[in-house]
Amino acid sequence: MLSPHEFATLMLIKEAPQQVELGRTELDALLERQLIALENLAFGRSYPRVTSDGDFILNAIARIR
Repeated sequence: MLSPHEFATLMLIKEAPQQVELGRTELDALLERQLIALENLAFGRSYPRVTSDGDFILNAIARIR
């Protein structure tokens, strides 16, 4: 089960991945569960992105609300 902070981080990554600090501890849990992946971009910069499993979780939460 994800913590509230992990859910919030997953939602933030979906909407604004460039605003997420890569040092956040929530990222480790999301990476471990394969809900996000790190994408390497130009200039050695990495951004997190939501995987299909992460997108499935977010869509399921949206249907419950």
